[in-house]
Amino acid sequence: MNTEVAAVLIDIEAQLRQLDQWDAEPPPPEALSSTEPFCIDTLSFPQWLQFVFLPTLYHLLEEELPLPSECSIAPMAEEYFRGTGLATGPLEQSLRRIDSLLSA
Repeated sequence: MNTEVAAVLIDIEAQLRQLDQWDAEPPPPEALSSTEPFCIDTLSFPQWLQFVFLPTLYHLLEEELPLPSECSIAPMAEEYFRGTGLATGPLEQSLRRIDSLLSA
């Protein structure tokens, strides 16, 4: 399963880049210390994926630590990207796949 998770994480990163939703510069450290879900008060959803979600899961995989047993990110993506006109179908599909893998 870890190999599948890693492959989907790589897909998510690639899709964020294709959508031009990948930041070249990280946000300030205080933005990453938010206690709100998805850092909604300090980061955009794509920033949260890039600077919180992906690094956290990569770290867990690299250190062979347990992965979360439940995940539900796809609904947040669907809500965030609704009405933006961006072709986010593949990204949302990858996020649904992560949800499925981690919640299985």
